[in-house]
Amino acid sequence: MRTTLTIDDQLAASLREAARQSGQSFKEVVNQALRRGLHQVERPTSRPYRLEPAAMGPPRPGIDLDKALALADALEEAAIGVKLDLRK
Repeated sequence: MRTTLTIDDQLAASLREAARQSGQSFKEVVNQALRRGLHQVERPTSRPYRLEPAAMGPPRPGIDLDKALALADALEEAAIGVKLDLRK
């Protein structure tokens, strides 16, 4: 297919240089570059997710982390109670 593209001067110079060095035509070098670019867009390389741990210090006195679910329930009930009180 034939089309017209506007290519930045610096990019066009780089493509011409790549064509000269490889012995290929300008058209072949442009098509290869577009294929490589599209391949990267279709399948971007993903970086592994990294999470840096942060020290939060020891738990507050009176909090038993062995019963964390019970603590979460109690905190949720307290928050619901506050919301209900605000509606009155």
